[in-house]
Amino acid sequence: MAERSVLLVLHDVAPHNWVDYRPFVEAVDALGAVPITWLVVPDFHHQDALPAAGEFRRLLDSRVARGDELALHGYSHSDDQPSPRTPKDWFMRRIYTHEGEFYQLSEAQALERLHKGIEVFRENHWPLHGFVAPAWLMSPGTREALRQLPLSYTSDPQHLYRLPDFTPVAAPGMVWSARSSWRRGVSKILSDRREQRWQNAPVIRLGLHPVDMRHDFSRRYWLETLQRLLDAGRTPMTKVAWLASQP
Repeated sequence: MAERSVLLVLHDVAPHNWVDYRPFVEAVDALGAVPITWLVVPDFHHQDALPAAGEFRRLLDSRVARGDELALHGYSHSDDQPSPRTPKDWFMRRIYTHEGEFYQLSEAQALERLHKGIEVFRENHWPLHGFVAPAWLMSPGTREALRQLPLSYTSDPQHLYRLPDFTPVAAPGMVWSARSSWRRGVSKILSDRREQRWQNAPVIRLGLHPVDMRHDFSRRYWLETLQRLLDAGRTPMTKVAWLASQP
């Protein structure tokens, strides 16, 4: 059987939610050499700026030194565009998510925010290869902006896309909705089915969010699932390392 991989990805990484992630990351570190991809938000909701969080930046320095990947995850992770005007936009921006920062941006607006995010990485000497839009929502202007930048990939829930031409590479992912007990229950049922369906897939992505870490049921699920996939012979990799290994 061809080599199979597992990618562990932490979403919405910002100084204020390290308290949520810390016990889980420590448990993952105890498993051995499991690299993590951290999706970093430079200024979460305009209230949690990385430049003012020296201790947290030093933590990210240490994660890069041990082989983890940092990727750019929006800039503020906040949808601050004018109010929705159509039923579709209202659904996407008020029901599906309130955080689709790049869902309606023009090319110029997207470029401005991407350059600001890239500059934060440059100032901290963090390698940067990937960009993931909050909620995976990208406007046409965002896509055009990404074609102009020195980034190697972006992604949606089921694919990585090589930049600048957006060549899709199948990379199925599991993610939970964990804000209520019934959502956590449904998420586990769906994830169990997907894991079974994808048992021979070349790669499985595990996409975690801070809210998952606030409930023992979901936090335990992710740790046990990671351990199960490792025991099944999957190689843990970062997103950029896995993509580089694909033809």
